[in-house]
Amino acid sequence: MSSMARPVQRIVDAHTTLEGAGFPVRRPIPVANLPQVDPFLLFDHLGPVRWGPGEAVGAPDHPHRGFETVTYLLEGQMEHKDSRGHRAVLGPGDVQWMTAGAGIVHSELPHGELLSQGGVLHGFQVWVNLPARDKMMEPRYQEVPAARIPRVTRADGKVTVRVIAGQALGVHARIDTRTPITYLHFSLAPGAELSQPQAVTENVLVYVFAGHVLAGPEAVMVREGQMAVFGQGDHVRLAVAAEAGRGAEVLLLAGEPLGEPLARYGPFAMNTPAEIQQAIRDYRAGRMGAIVGGVHENQ
Repeated sequence: MSSMARPVQRIVDAHTTLEGAGFPVRRPIPVANLPQVDPFLLFDHLGPVRWGPGEAVGAPDHPHRGFETVTYLLEGQMEHKDSRGHRAVLGPGDVQWMTAGAGIVHSELPHGELLSQGGVLHGFQVWVNLPARDKMMEPRYQEVPAARIPRVTRADGKVTVRVIAGQALGVHARIDTRTPITYLHFSLAPGAELSQPQAVTENVLVYVFAGHVLAGPEAVMVREGQMAVFGQGDHVRLAVAAEAGRGAEVLLLAGEPLGEPLARYGPFAMNTPAEIQQAIRDYRAGRMGAIVGGVHENQ
């Protein structure tokens, strides 16, 4: 059977906005002409932003229902608290995979030295849709410290990958994905060429957050702050020109489309408008719990 490299279908420029209490994010999805790439609902590039002492802000208490949030931190420290009594601190290289399911209220705030002394905050958050059968499942967490994220460098030294979900260069992730996806962080040196296999049925995205890459069989230039959406094929080609003055850092996301109706409103993603209205009622009635003065209350 012949192999076919996926062509670049479109390139999306991330737009800059403020989230939470006022931290900057670059967001290539959703945008006006690209509301989602099934099963991915949102992709936020957090920062990088340098905060002075006492300036750092995050996302105070807010609810989620019907999807998963995947947080991957590159620099800084964030503290997570929620209405079910869970607390965690994420540092550089750490991943938190939160399956919100039936509903949870949580906060994501700067922690420790970042808050008191200032510093750089830099990371990513991806929202992954859940199939209808799992939208009301019990919430769960997977927190994987940087040391446990598989990392491998190709023999020629030009490609390094951190395997957050899925597999690459013969290495498999340690995270269990409810909605099966691939989430890879590639570091590509000048002169690097990469062919990453992905199932023909998957949707595939590549986001560049440092340098630039040549993508697809057409060698389309994808620059920092841009996301490439790929068409049909069985592998993704990425390269960095040998004469490039620097390497590139990219995230590759791939997943099987759910192909289900989607209704979304703010922090809720369900299948019907009626389910969205129920989520709003449940949140307002306190049925997703609350975080009060550091004490977690779940009703």
